[in-house]
Amino acid sequence: MADHYHAVVWIDHHEAKIFHFSADDFDAARIRSSQPHQHLHHKANVVGSGHTPVEHAFLEHVSKALDGCGAVLITGPAGAKNELAAHIRKFHPQLAARISAVETLDHPTDGQIVAVARRFFRADDQMHAQQSRLPGTRPAGTS
Repeated sequence: MADHYHAVVWIDHHEAKIFHFSADDFDAARIRSSQPHQHLHHKANVVGSGHTPVEHAFLEHVSKALDGCGAVLITGPAGAKNELAAHIRKFHPQLAARISAVETLDHPTDGQIVAVARRFFRADDQMHAQQSRLPGTRPAGTS
């Protein structure tokens, strides 16, 4: 895997797609949850949200795959993206400091995920100096 500063993760309750990227290339990884695909239906007057929580081991595996990135964008269609961000804040505070945003993104192609992330970080990098996020990394403006 090449040495890329930026990463984007697209996650739902069944899989995570992780892309480490620069302006002209990217590396991709896919992590699948061990939970079977199931639909839960919420019934009126029943306690609970009707959603299965994301398993801890899955979130941990995704967190480890993001280790070493300088800035990360977390995306996805539903609550799994927020559960990943909360997991990272609780168990990986150094990585949590490098989360640039958590954004809703439905079910795009891999190329669309990377394109959205590149547009996001072009704007985000202008707002924040990369050196302040991760000491010892590349100067601002480099990927």
